[in-house]
Parts: sequence; structure tokens; C-alpha cells
Amino acid sequence: MIKRSRGFTLVEVLVALVVLTVGMLGVAVLYVEGLRLNRTSIYRTLAVGLAADMADRIRANSRAPGSYAGTGPGANNGCVNGVNQCSWAEQAADDWFWWLQDIQSYLPVGAEAEIDVTPIGDMNRYEINLRWPETGQPAPVTYTLPIQL
Repeated sequence: MIKRSRGFTLVEVLVALVVLTVGMLGVAVLYVEGLRLNRTSIYRTLAVGLAADMADRIRANSRAPGSYAGTGPGANNGCVNGVNQCSWAEQAADDWFWWLQDIQSYLPVGAEAEIDVTPIGDMNRYEINLRWPETGQPAPVTYTLPIQL
């Protein structure tokens, strides 16, 4: 009588290792994708905050609507907490300067900002646009905040 061996064969162990490896690779891919999406959400949150910051600056200096149009770069006129008495246009240039400093600090390299101003009767419509490159996407990510004053 031939005795049969009990236990696992080498083939069964190898199949189990392959199944486990494929599962672990799937978990690793999900983890990396989660990290990428987390970074994207952080940049989007920062863009919302930066656009709201500029909207508040425009509201505080609403007498210089045309001075905010364009892409900056502005100038450090020392208007805020400085000794200078700035005109509305100088304040707008100062706002642009400090806002672009924040954009360069918080968003990825290559981030761009633009403000479009459209007169509507006795009011102005502002579109605050932020664009930044995102890894894995062919086109830059954009965020636009429209306000009307």
C-alpha cells in the first residue's frame, strides 16, 4: 500500500504566492493613487484660498478696478503696514506683488494667475483665474472665482 503525503505541494504554495503578490500590487497602486489625489486636493484647496484672498483685496480696493486686470507682476510699494500713502493703483500693484508671492510659495512651479475685469453697467465682473501643472495630467488644472462688485 502506498502512503499519500499530506500537506501542501510546491505548486499550491507558488499559486498562493502569485495571488498574494497580485493583491499586494493592487493595494500599492491604490495607495499611490490616493497620495496623488490627496496632493491634487491640497492644491485645489490652496487655490480656493488664494483666489478668495485676492477677491478680498479687490473688495477692499474697489476704486481701482482696471488696476487688477492682467497677470501682474505688481510692485512692492510698501502699502500695507508701511509708511507710504499709496494711491488706489499703487495699492493694486502691491496686492498683485504679494499675491503672486503667495502663489509661488503654495502652488507648484509653473503656476499662473490672471484677473479679467469686465464692466457691467456701474459694476465690474472680476474673474480670478489660477492655473498650475499637475503630475499625470496633460493640461494644467484651473480654478476660476467670479465676483461682481
